[in-house]
Amino acid sequence: MDGQRGAAKAADGHELAVTRFAARGPAFATVVLAGAMGVRQDFYAPLAAFLADNGVHVLTFDYRGMGWSRPATLRGFDADVSLWAERDLEAMLREAQGAAPNLPLCLLGHSLGGQALGVVPGNAQVRAAVTVTAGSGYYRFNDRIPVQVRLLWFVFIPLLTPVFGYFPGKRLRVVGDLPRGVAWQWRKWCLHPDYIAGESPAYREAFLRVKAPILSFSFEDDELITKPAIDSLHGFYRAAAVERRHITPADRGRDRIGHFGFFSERSRDTFWNETLAWLRARVA
Repeated sequence: MDGQRGAAKAADGHELAVTRFAARGPAFATVVLAGAMGVRQDFYAPLAAFLADNGVHVLTFDYRGMGWSRPATLRGFDADVSLWAERDLEAMLREAQGAAPNLPLCLLGHSLGGQALGVVPGNAQVRAAVTVTAGSGYYRFNDRIPVQVRLLWFVFIPLLTPVFGYFPGKRLRVVGDLPRGVAWQWRKWCLHPDYIAGESPAYREAFLRVKAPILSFSFEDDELITKPAIDSLHGFYRAAAVERRHITPADRGRDRIGHFGFFSERSRDTFWNETLAWLRARVA
């Protein structure tokens, strides 16, 4: 199933690129699929189409400054991660709920998407959430690529962002190009033990608005987000019932899953079906 590309506006009037996947047959839920930093929304299209084929309306999108929502140049483009959560993701929740007000609103968040759930206005309206490799970015949690992590935070972002007017991650094959405000705020969070929750007391309290059940997938071979990082982030969802599934690839007959393998077509008969069954059990 191909989605229908379009646009939706955030509360401040900024237009965001979206793709709508309409459920085939009677729908039992609507899912906003909030992606990882630097990942364009079409990466998630196979999973979105699978969910749509099985009774779920799905909305994918690109944060402002990224993917199909990127302007001609990022130099001087004004955005940070808080804006992505408070305006962009908020707009997607509102858009999805407005399109199907009688259906349960759910969120599937990959990495950043699962972090932003904690602070997005309207998160109390989410009836169920699935997070995939979503954890704290605090740099001391990452003991697998410690040199690369420290180069990013202490060398590349501080030196290159002022020169280019944005972070030129594509040239470095790191994350991708980021608006300067995104790069600086992300760096700030990753140097704080509480990551996103360390931004302010209001952010820490915002996590407590999430009372929906959460299913969290993480993978032993993920070199970007380790198990302690996943546990740390989900510890802030104290009002939610969190079900953790930490998986070793060999236990599922896979050589490699990592940070992105959940979204591979190879996961259709395992993680995708598990996600669908879990959502049905919680909201159908």
